[in-house]
Amino acid sequence: MNGAPAQVEALAVTTVDYHTAGEPFRIVVDGLPPVPGDTVAERRAIALGAGGTATNPRPGRLDTVRQLLTREPRGHAGMYGGFLVPPDDSEAHLGVLFFHKDGYSTACGHGTIALGAWAVDSGLVAAPADGTAQVRIDVPSGRVTALVHRAGGRTTAVAFRNVPTRILARKRPVATSAGTLTVDLADSGAVYASVAVDAVTAAELPRLTALGREVRAALRGEVDLYGVIFHQDLPDTPAGPNQRNVTVFADGQLDRSPCGSGTSARLALLAEDGRLGPGRELRHESVVGTVFTGRVLGERAGGVLTEVTGQAHRTGEHRFLLDPADGLGTGFLL
Repeated sequence: MNGAPAQVEALAVTTVDYHTAGEPFRIVVDGLPPVPGDTVAERRAIALGAGGTATNPRPGRLDTVRQLLTREPRGHAGMYGGFLVPPDDSEAHLGVLFFHKDGYSTACGHGTIALGAWAVDSGLVAAPADGTAQVRIDVPSGRVTALVHRAGGRTTAVAFRNVPTRILARKRPVATSAGTLTVDLADSGAVYASVAVDAVTAAELPRLTALGREVRAALRGEVDLYGVIFHQDLPDTPAGPNQRNVTVFADGQLDRSPCGSGTSARLALLAEDGRLGPGRELRHESVVGTVFTGRVLGERAGGVLTEVTGQAHRTGEHRFLLDPADGLGTGFLL
């Protein structure tokens, strides 16, 4: 069990929560301390350095908020979220630092979809009753866009256009306790290893989680690997490939959605394999049965441009409190 320092200051943090295809996304709208830095990427680097260390176990206030929101009893080990920060320039509507129980990620497709929905729901970005609103978001890996599709005054879908995806390696052997796995590596704002398996089911999750940790450990020092995508081929649809996946990211965290930036990685690999051409799309199913669809838009700067479409729904609005007299502090992880 991971705990937190007993001595804490009082905090009040307000969030708006969404889920995108089953994966949570907690947007912090009030109570966040100022985050220094000139760009979103620089702010992430500073945030990473503000966490607790062995010699200084007391984290900075930003990381205290992250812990508060991702640990029990206010959160859980599968929680994901975003700190709203200023964009890099006036061409974007907002910036965001993505966070999870282990730290701060460079990319998050499901979070981008949720932020697009939130930007329209909150009135930050004007949207037509029927049509599409474009929300430009600066994330640590670059500028991404959420296309918020509307009909009858409601958001019907959000399409996430990612930074270019670059393929790093194909058929890389990785030794594990289950034998040697063959992995493909792609950087879609974060680096993912793709591994083909016979079945992606709830019963397989403990085994796949352990394998994901092994793959990540084996490649440490070679690439900054963020997630391992275990994918199962299903019968193609008339529109193109059909796969089920589960992504194991950070330290054994399971993505309940089909993984937005991970879907970008799969799109680039399928395109290189000749399975995904113009006018074709990937149906990408999660382990809980939710679906993203994805397509390749072209190429830019030596990478593959992708678009991933899903839906986000608001699940709640919260005001979380941290009482200095609470012995559990920012909470715990089991």
